[in-house]
Amino acid sequence: MSTFYGEHNRALQDKFETRKMADLMEQAIFKTALDEMDKQFVASRDMFFLSTIDNQGRPTVSYKGGDPGFVKIVDDQTIAFPSYDGNGMYYSMGNLVGNPEVGILFIDFETPNRMRLQGRASVMPNDPLLAEYKEADLVVRVAITQTWVNCPRYIHRYQKLNQSRYVPRADTDTPFCVWKRIEGFHEVLRPEDLGRPATEGGLLSIEQYMEKVAKGEA
Repeated sequence: MSTFYGEHNRALQDKFETRKMADLMEQAIFKTALDEMDKQFVASRDMFFLSTIDNQGRPTVSYKGGDPGFVKIVDDQTIAFPSYDGNGMYYSMGNLVGNPEVGILFIDFETPNRMRLQGRASVMPNDPLLAEYKEADLVVRVAITQTWVNCPRYIHRYQKLNQSRYVPRADTDTPFCVWKRIEGFHEVLRPEDLGRPATEGGLLSIEQYMEKVAKGEA
């Protein structure tokens, strides 16, 4: 008896005659812990997609990026990652506090390869790992409930041009984020950022900011 598939999954499997295939997939590829190959793959990633559930019960997905190694392997059944400075919404982090169920998709666009991970998250402002992440606000630990490698057939191959200049790094000052220079927003920044727009290039209209976004200059 499957614990993964629901009645609607089964209905579609029966319609397209894939129930036996789906059962074999569940038996063959689903795991509850990371093996050595999984650990190497996760530790080498510089981005992933994070799915959380918001306060209205809606699924949402966000992008999380950093330097390779920003997702740490705590043990075979636990990973951790930082929450860096964002737009002040704390949307994903707040969602995890309200509902710890999380889905993560790791992708290697160059090889290509991908891995799914389901788990339960805990958001820890005083986590000991916080000291290892420059400028991080929080650390998220995810206790793995299920993980599996997906077929890479439809992954388009891309090559990375460079690392984001905004990722906090120990050996350099983190640039000031361009959106914080938008008129109006500059008045409601975090205390440590108040006044900085004037010394970081001046204020921008929303139209000027969107022009920078369109040109890849934000």
